[in-house]
Amino acid sequence: MSDMTTPGAASADRGYVPMVLAEQVSKSFGSHEVLKSISLEVKRGEVMCLVGPSGSGKSTFLRCINHLEVLSAGRLSVDGELIGYRETSGKLYEMAPKEAAKQRRDIGMVFQRFNLFPHMTALQNVMEAPLRVKGLPKAQAERTARDLLARVGLAERADYYPAHLSGGQQQRVAIARALAMEPKLMLFDEPTSALDPELVGEVLDVMKGLAKEGMTMIVVTHEMGFAREVGDSLVFMDGGVVVESGDPELVLSNPQHRRTQAFLSKVL
Repeated sequence: MSDMTTPGAASADRGYVPMVLAEQVSKSFGSHEVLKSISLEVKRGEVMCLVGPSGSGKSTFLRCINHLEVLSAGRLSVDGELIGYRETSGKLYEMAPKEAAKQRRDIGMVFQRFNLFPHMTALQNVMEAPLRVKGLPKAQAERTARDLLARVGLAERADYYPAHLSGGQQQRVAIARALAMEPKLMLFDEPTSALDPELVGEVLDVMKGLAKEGMTMIVVTHEMGFAREVGDSLVFMDGGVVVESGDPELVLSNPQHRRTQAFLSKVL
């Protein structure tokens, strides 16, 4: 990516650093352009909800933020630090995988599928990254993991294997596992879409608690009630572009763009 020039606008105001700054972010898979010059920012403590039809680029954008996908153009910063690239003489060069992995420690991600290790208990799943990546002493990692399981309402399920937990419980373990690395930013990629309807609420309740505690979150979701109640901003994406954004209540109750109106008429 040595051909990518840098806008430099991000450094103009040294007093304010957003938690996430996307500048003209584009991503293509072959000839298919999934993201087309996305520019947006997320303030510290903000909950941004990304909504839109399947294939609109929401999940790809999320994966670009922690460099699980390599940008085709543009730049992304988290807490003032370029993600996945090093800047030299106005050009961006991709970091080595180990360097990118170090940055990823500060960004928690929760996927649609829970991705828990099936051969580990809930407690062991939450302990694993602090032990292996951070090198925490076992006693400290276990203490923290038990605290986090209690925080997501699963203190009594610490010794259960994923196969013996409901989908909602597994997703709450996945959230606890992400929090175990003490991230500054949490990314949620449709965290309730794989759950039975009666289990959705228990996961959303955990996320509402995180929002109240001031965690910066970007949430790809179809749960419009959550977006309305918890979101500080709502971004509607379609065709790889941001079509409309603003206060969730305003966008949901009075969408301005025809594409937003058509989408919301089907989901509200």
